[in-house]
Amino acid sequence: MGYLQTSSTSFKATKWLGFVTAVWVQAISGNNYTFSNYSDALKTLMNLTQLELNNLSVAKDVGKAFGLLAGLASDRLPTPVILLIGSIEGLIGYGTQWLVVSRRIQPLSYWQMCIFLCLGGNSTTWMNTAVLVTCIRNFRRNRGPVSGILKGYVGLSTAIFTDLCAALFADDPAKFLLMLAVIPFAVCLAAIVFLRETPPAATIEEEKEESKYFNLFNVVAVIVAVYLLAYSFIPNPSHVLSSVFSLILLVLLASPLAVPAHAFINSWNLNRFKNQEDVERQIQEPLLREDKTQEKIQEKPAEEAAKAVVERTRAVEEEKAVEVVKRRPVIGEDHTIFEAMSTVDFWILFLSFLCGVGTGLAVMNNMGQIGLALGYADVSLFVSMTSIWGFFGRIISGTVSEYYIKKAGTPRPLWNAASQILMAVGYILMAVALPGSLYIGSIVVGVCYGVRLAVSVPTASELFGLKYFGLIYNILILNLPLGSFLFSGLLAGFLYDAQATPTPGGGNTCVGAHCYRLVFIIMAVACVIGFGLDVLLGIRTKKIYTKIYMSRRSKKLDSASNLQ
Repeated sequence: MGYLQTSSTSFKATKWLGFVTAVWVQAISGNNYTFSNYSDALKTLMNLTQLELNNLSVAKDVGKAFGLLAGLASDRLPTPVILLIGSIEGLIGYGTQWLVVSRRIQPLSYWQMCIFLCLGGNSTTWMNTAVLVTCIRNFRRNRGPVSGILKGYVGLSTAIFTDLCAALFADDPAKFLLMLAVIPFAVCLAAIVFLRETPPAATIEEEKEESKYFNLFNVVAVIVAVYLLAYSFIPNPSHVLSSVFSLILLVLLASPLAVPAHAFINSWNLNRFKNQEDVERQIQEPLLREDKTQEKIQEKPAEEAAKAVVERTRAVEEEKAVEVVKRRPVIGEDHTIFEAMSTVDFWILFLSFLCGVGTGLAVMNNMGQIGLALGYADVSLFVSMTSIWGFFGRIISGTVSEYYIKKAGTPRPLWNAASQILMAVGYILMAVALPGSLYIGSIVVGVCYGVRLAVSVPTASELFGLKYFGLIYNILILNLPLGSFLFSGLLAGFLYDAQATPTPGGGNTCVGAHCYRLVFIIMAVACVIGFGLDVLLGIRTKKIYTKIYMSRRSKKLDSASNLQ
C-alpha cells in the first residue's frame, strides 16, 4: 500500500512536470513567426524582390502542410519520439539558415533555401502536435485553459527570442538564427524525459485542483508578457540592464516548476496522513474481529450487487459500441479524419480559420516591410507587440471561453466571430495609415490572431472527438501555409511589387501608405466573411455546447449531493 501511495504522489508531480516542459516547448516553438526579424538580411544577401522574399516565407509555412505526418504519427508513436523528430528537423533547418546568413558558407540557391525554410517550418508541427495532443488528453476537462496557456506561450516565443536577441546580441540576424536552431533542440530534449500521456482527472475535486493550478500558470504567463512588453519600450538599454533582463526572464520561465513541487508536497502530506489512519486501524483491528465478521457477511450481498451493476454497465457499453459501428458519428463523438471532412461543420471551421489565421500570418510575415514602408527604421517593436498581444488574446480567450461553456453553454465559435470582426477593424486602421495606426493595428491583429488559434483547438476536439485529434488538428493547420500563400505570397507580394520601384542589384523597395493599403482592405473583407462563417457555426453547434453544459452541471450537482 505504501508503494502505491508513493507512486500516486510521484504520478501527480510527474504529470504537472510534463505540463511545465510542454509550456517550455511552446515558449520556443513560435519560431515560424519570427521571419520578419531576419527577412531583410535574406533579402539583401540574396538580392530578392518582395515577391521572392514572400515566397520564401511561404516555403517556411508550407512546412506546416507536412504536419499531416506528425498528425498520423501522434496515434502511432510515443510523445518522446515525435518531439525528437521535431527538434532534429529544427536544428537542421534553422542551422543551415544561420550558416548562410553568418556567411560561413556561400549563399545557397533559391530552391535550396526554400527546402531548409520548409524543414524549419515543419519542425514546429511535430513539437506542437506532441504537446497539444498529449496535454489536451491529460487535462480533457480543462481544454480551454490548456489550449490558451500553451498557445499563449507560442505567441510569447516570438517576443522571447526577439527581446533576448536584442538584449544579448544587438539584433544580429545571424545570432538570432543560431538561437532558433539550438535552444528548441535543447528544450525538446528536456521534454522528452518528462512529457507522457497520463489518465485525466476522474473527480470534480481533481478538476477543481487542476483549475487552481492553471490559474497559477495564467498569472505567471501574464507576468512574463508584461515584463517582455515593458522591456520592448526601453530605448537603447545598457549592456548591464540587458544582461539583468535576460537573467530575470529565465527565472520567470523556470518559475512554473513551483506547481509540480507543490503538487508533490501536497500529495505526500495527504498520503502520510492516510498512512497514520491505516496504522491506527491496524492497532484497533483485534478488538473488532467479531464486528468485522458480521460486516463481511453483510458485504457479500453488496459485493454481488456491485458485480451485477458492473456487468450491466458493460452490456450497455457494448450495445452502444455496436450502435456506433452501425451509424455515422454525430457532432461531439469521435470522428475519423474522413468522417470529419464529410461534415459541413468541418469545412465551415476550416474556411473561417483560413480567413483569420491566413490574414494574420500575412501581417506577421510582412511586418518588417510594412514598418519600413510607413517610415519606421526599427520594426522589432511591432514584431514584439504583435507577439505579446497575441499571447493575451490566446490566454484570455482560452480561459473565458471555458468559463462561459461551464456557466451558460456559450458556443466557442462565437468568440472566433468576435475576433474576426475586430480584426477587420484593425486592418481598416492600418489601411488608413494615420499616425500611430500601426501600433494600434499590430495590437488588434495580435489579440485577434491569438483568439483564433486558442479557441479553434478545443473547438475541433469538442466537435470531432479526441481519438483522432492529432490528425484533425494538423488538417486545420494546413490553413497556415495555404493562408500564407494566398494572402502573403500572392496578394501582398504582387500588390507590393506593383507599387515598388526597382533598386540596383535586382531588388525593389516601396515607401508610403499606398504600398499595403489595398492589401489591408482585401484582408478586412476576408475577415467579415470569416465572421459570418463563425456565427453560422455557433448556431449549428449550439446543441452540443448545451449538452456539454448540462453534463458538467449534473456532475457538479451529483458531487454536491454526495458531499451532503
